[in-house]
Amino acid sequence: MSSSNKLTTWTILAPLAGWIILIAGMLLAQGWLQWLAALALAGSVFAAVHHAEMVAHKVGEPFGTLVLAVSITVIEVALIVSMMVSAGPEKAALARDTVFAAVMLVCNGIVGLCLFMGALRHREQVFQAPGANVALAVLAALAVLTMVLPNYTSATPGPEFSRSQLAFAGVSSLVLYCSFIFVQTIRHRDYFLIEGSSDESEHAPPPTSAVALISALMLVVCLVAVVGLAKQLSPAVEAGVELMGAPEATVGIVIAALVLLPEGLAALRSAMANRLQTSLNLALGSVLACIGLTIPSVAAVSAAIDRPLALGLEPKETVLLALTIVVSTLTLGMGRTNILQGIVHMIVLAAYLFLAFAP
Repeated sequence: MSSSNKLTTWTILAPLAGWIILIAGMLLAQGWLQWLAALALAGSVFAAVHHAEMVAHKVGEPFGTLVLAVSITVIEVALIVSMMVSAGPEKAALARDTVFAAVMLVCNGIVGLCLFMGALRHREQVFQAPGANVALAVLAALAVLTMVLPNYTSATPGPEFSRSQLAFAGVSSLVLYCSFIFVQTIRHRDYFLIEGSSDESEHAPPPTSAVALISALMLVVCLVAVVGLAKQLSPAVEAGVELMGAPEATVGIVIAALVLLPEGLAALRSAMANRLQTSLNLALGSVLACIGLTIPSVAAVSAAIDRPLALGLEPKETVLLALTIVVSTLTLGMGRTNILQGIVHMIVLAAYLFLAFAP
């Protein structure tokens, strides 16, 4: 958690500046606004991390990490849905590309960097293995049922589900995610609590209820600004991807990376403070929310507007997903981590990014 339990001026001004630039970008088509939007995005990200830590310190674990994970995911879903509605059938794979990018960036990027940097500073770190195992079991089921199975059904060709299959995938995803939240916050909450933390800021007095409420409201303001600015920057991102000759799927990687910045920074700060349990709660909870909330939402929108929805992964991506699940199960199954485990995750991420630009 942040060592401060008071609001600071910049955490209020940064997202407000982001909103001003966001509105200006809607009204004015000026190239220089793109640079200001990028700066405002960075400021809003850091402010979001600060407010998330304030709220988390007030409500405690695992509710604190759940606040940031679900907040970002809900707004990310809104971003994907809005782009689906405004685009044509050519964006049928947008949800799949963004969700898969989020899975790879979180499971290999955020988790790998947290394991590496945490071990670099503390040599070994411990966490609750039962909680990680529960999360990985749900992740494996969600990922296979929604992004692998569509390639092997016969009712419709290619990477698409039929209407009934899509409805089943959406409902089962929501049931799995809600079941995980029940286990995480009620039935087996102790699986996700910090043990053996040596961070002094964790024992600092929590913020007052008024300060926590303001931080909760500002967190929403920050996250909406982050997603709005990311969407505003997406045309420039698409132009850059096209200029480099990279596949269109890389746009989903860039957008997912921008939206995941607050979570990534919050998780990294926790790992550096020897609170790896918090980092894993945030990372694994985030990736589960990403699939468990996005798939039902896009399935409902696809059915409502009669828009095709391609969910099945390409063979190369399926292999990378399987590798990620196997590696995560091995590295997070013992409750103790070291620097090598972080390196393994980051190499898998590097392979994913390299093959995305050089398929």
